[in-house]
Amino acid sequence: MKYVNVLLLLLLPLAACNKYDDDDQPDDSMYFPSGNEWDTRSVSGLGWNESAVQPLKDFLIQKNTRSFMILVNGRIVMEEYFNGHIAATTWQWNSAGKTLVAAATGIAQQEGLLDINDKVSDYLGTGWTSEPAEKENLITLRHLLSMTSGINDANNLVIKQNLTYLADAGTRWSYHNVFQLLMDAVAYAGSQEFEYYFNARLRDKIGMEGYWNKGVIFTIYHSNTRSMARFGLLALNKGKWKDEQVLNESFFTESTSPSQNINPSYGYLWWLNGKTRFMVPGSQNVYPGSLVPDAPSDMFAAMGAEDQRIYVIPGKNMVVVRMGDASDPQNPSFAVSGFDNDLWERVNALINVK
Repeated sequence: MKYVNVLLLLLLPLAACNKYDDDDQPDDSMYFPSGNEWDTRSVSGLGWNESAVQPLKDFLIQKNTRSFMILVNGRIVMEEYFNGHIAATTWQWNSAGKTLVAAATGIAQQEGLLDINDKVSDYLGTGWTSEPAEKENLITLRHLLSMTSGINDANNLVIKQNLTYLADAGTRWSYHNVFQLLMDAVAYAGSQEFEYYFNARLRDKIGMEGYWNKGVIFTIYHSNTRSMARFGLLALNKGKWKDEQVLNESFFTESTSPSQNINPSYGYLWWLNGKTRFMVPGSQNVYPGSLVPDAPSDMFAAMGAEDQRIYVIPGKNMVVVRMGDASDPQNPSFAVSGFDNDLWERVNALINVK
C-alpha cells in the first residue's frame, strides 16, 4: 500500500500539468503565442453552435475571403484558408494598417520623442502643406490621428500641392491619406526610418512577420494572417503583450474612444462600434445608429479597403481577422461596408451558446 501511495504522489504533478491538454476543458486565462506555437480551443469546447461553422465557411468563400481567424482568450478557435491562401501567405492590410501607425505614434510619445498635441510642422518643417501658414500651424499630430486636419480631401495623393486648405483643423472630419505623414513625424522624432522604428518597438516584440510597401498613393503593410491576429491580441490587451506594456494603456484607451464629436465612431485611426452615429469615407453624411448593428457594441476594428479586418471584442475576449479580396468586387469599400453586418450575423449564429 505504501508503494501505491508513493506512485500516486508522483503522478499527481503530471495530472496537474495536463489539466488543460483536453481541448474541451475551459481555460479563461489570457494566452500569448510563443514562436510558431499557438494554443487552440475547439468550437465544441466553448459550447458554441457547431452547426453554424459550415454556413460561416460557405459565406466566407462566397465573399472572396482568403483567410479567417477567431481567437478567444488568445487561443485559436477557427483558422481557415481559401483560394490557395496558406498560413505563410502575406497579404495587404490596406487601411487596416492605419492602426499600426497609431500604435507606433503612441509608442514614440511614451518614449518622449513627440507629443501628439504638437504642430505637425514641428516635425515636418513649415510649408509641408500648400495652406496659408496660419492655417497650417493649426494642424497637430492629434488632428492627423483623428482625421480632422481640415485639409482638402479631393485628392488622396499626399503631395504638397494637393494639401490645400478646406477647413480649420478640428472642425471637419474627413477620411484622408494625409494621416501617413505621421510616419514621417515618427521617423524624424526617432532619428531613423519609420519601418526600423516600427519593427524594433512593435513588430518584433509581439512576434509579427511583415513589411511596409511604399506605393504611389499609400504605404501599405503586408503580413500573414497570424501576424494580423497577433496585433489584434495586443489590442485586446490594451497594448500589453505577456508581461510587457508595449503601448501605454492610457494612449490605447484614447485610441479606441471617440477622438472628436463630429464622427464619434472614429478614434485614433480605429473604427468604433456602438456609438449613436457614424460617418464613412468619401462623404460628409452623418448616419444614425451603430457602425455594425449586429456586432457587439463594445467592438472596435481596424478596417481596410477590400474588407481587410481586425475586429476586437473586449467583452468576449475575442479577436476576429479577415483577409481577402473585396467581398463585392463591383462595389469595393474603403472601410465599413455591408459585408461587416452580414459577417456578424454568421458569427453570432456560431458563438451563441447552445
